[in-house]
Amino acid sequence: MRIRKKRNALRQSLAVFRYSGRAVSLVWTTSHFLTIILATLTLVAGLLPAAVAYLGKLIVDAVVAASQINAYNNDFVNSYRPLMYVGFEAIAVAALAGSQRGLSVCQSLLRMLLGQRVNVLILEKALTLDLTQFEDSEFYDKLTNARREASIRPLSLVTRTFGLVQSALSLVTYGVLLVKFSIWAVLMLIIAAMPAFFAETKFAGEAFRLFSWRAPESRQQHYLETLLAREDFAKEVKLYQLGEMLLGRYHNVFNRLYGEDRELTLRRGLSGYLLSLLSTVAFYLAYAWIVLETVAGRISLGDMTMYLTVFRQGQSTFSGALTSIGGMYEDNLYLSNLYEFLEEEVPKPKGKATKGLKPKDGIRFENVSFTYPGSSQPALKNISLHLKPGEKLAIVGENGSGKTTLIKLLTRLYTPDTGRILLDGLDLQQWDVDVLRQRIGVIFQNFVRYQFTVGENIGVGDVERMEDKARWQTAAEKGMALPFIEHLPENFQTQLGKWFKGGQELSGGQWQKIALARAFMRTNADILVLDEPTSAMDAQAEFDIFNHFRALTKNQMVFLISHRFSTVRMADKIVVIEAGEVVEQGTHQDLLQAGGRYATLFSLQAAGYQ
Repeated sequence: MRIRKKRNALRQSLAVFRYSGRAVSLVWTTSHFLTIILATLTLVAGLLPAAVAYLGKLIVDAVVAASQINAYNNDFVNSYRPLMYVGFEAIAVAALAGSQRGLSVCQSLLRMLLGQRVNVLILEKALTLDLTQFEDSEFYDKLTNARREASIRPLSLVTRTFGLVQSALSLVTYGVLLVKFSIWAVLMLIIAAMPAFFAETKFAGEAFRLFSWRAPESRQQHYLETLLAREDFAKEVKLYQLGEMLLGRYHNVFNRLYGEDRELTLRRGLSGYLLSLLSTVAFYLAYAWIVLETVAGRISLGDMTMYLTVFRQGQSTFSGALTSIGGMYEDNLYLSNLYEFLEEEVPKPKGKATKGLKPKDGIRFENVSFTYPGSSQPALKNISLHLKPGEKLAIVGENGSGKTTLIKLLTRLYTPDTGRILLDGLDLQQWDVDVLRQRIGVIFQNFVRYQFTVGENIGVGDVERMEDKARWQTAAEKGMALPFIEHLPENFQTQLGKWFKGGQELSGGQWQKIALARAFMRTNADILVLDEPTSAMDAQAEFDIFNHFRALTKNQMVFLISHRFSTVRMADKIVVIEAGEVVEQGTHQDLLQAGGRYATLFSLQAAGYQ
């Protein structure tokens, strides 16, 4: 049983190294030229140390021989040989230093290129993910782990792989030299370095497990930093005097993480020191052995110098090689996070349709239900409704009743669990998702306030025409944003937000007009989705906008979510949703006459204005 467990553990450990080849391939595709230079310099740096050690032996032996000849003949002619070897050694040392410097330069350049490449791979993958995956905390931990250190680990793994090749070449040449002295010296060199290798591998695995387990805490720490340092949170943090409390939480999270790191670092450091003593003992035993052999006359003074140099450097190189293997194991563990994320299965849209079967049928919800992952209660239950081309539908309900979820299903951010949504007589799942979304102009309640210029903030509504200045002007006019834009310092070129120099901040109502203009960028969109689009405006401004809006959207289908009944009453149809179910639908007058939930809510709000 124990043997089987050990075999499984060994198999799992070796399986981790499967990412080494992929890392080399990643570096190769990042830059062929730099990878070739890196490999060439690695070979040079691996062969030269033994050559330097051997030239040192030749220098010492040549000096001893020349000094003995000169002692009898007083002849300086033989001095040229040691000087020649000194010259060769100087060239070899200069070449070794050049190769090491070149390796450092190549690694720095590759680090920059590879960091960008890996981040792009992660971001490209993020673009393919469904909204539900971003809302899944466990999956978000995968994304966090993939991004942390993923940009440096592939190069680290490749550098260590090449470093291992360099060490192997050096060890082969050292072994050739050292085996002439004794095969036992070679075995002593190998055995003395093994314990440190096993210890480092063990601690690398522990460090990785800590790293993986702590993704939620790391995200929490980052979130607290954001609350304390971002301008959009600063007002509330100051007014509610949250600073000390948030900073206290930040300290608590850090102290918990630091305690785990400290314990591991101390154990790793103490273990490393004790095991390094074993290598020191082995070196000085070999030192004494070589000295005794020299005193006995069995090897020359040059041989002694070379063997001592080779044994010390060989011990250091072998230990470094084993450490590289341990480091490669650690790098592979981290890369497993990256490739797990990149290989996460994403449902591919199957729809290819670019037009429907019944162009005049509009939008139909047929018994649509949806439950969020991990939730036991459905967010929407058996929703059925029909909106014809040119009609305006208002959706009314309390917070959490499912209004925004319905919109996310319409825009294919979510997929219904049961039932179906039809556009022009064709299920949304059969539509090409890009074609479908080109037909929809949308403004969500929590729309993004981009730290871009005014024109770009509007232009993102149609990314293919994002720089179309004439389209900005038209969309801003339709969204009733043009009057205040014309009073900004640089009109459409004014930087918005406070993240960058010269940025202008807008009021909540002005931002909503920018978002409305954004929805009008898509001139071909025949479906407009407005989720609380005027919540930051006063009642009069909202009334003016919707009168203007209704005239602009005569031929478009409109889904409107609003808590203000002065706006809702303008719609052709009104749907009342409670706990994810449609409880009422009809015109404003029909629902008032029915005396149900809508009539009650309308009366309550009307009373508030009296």
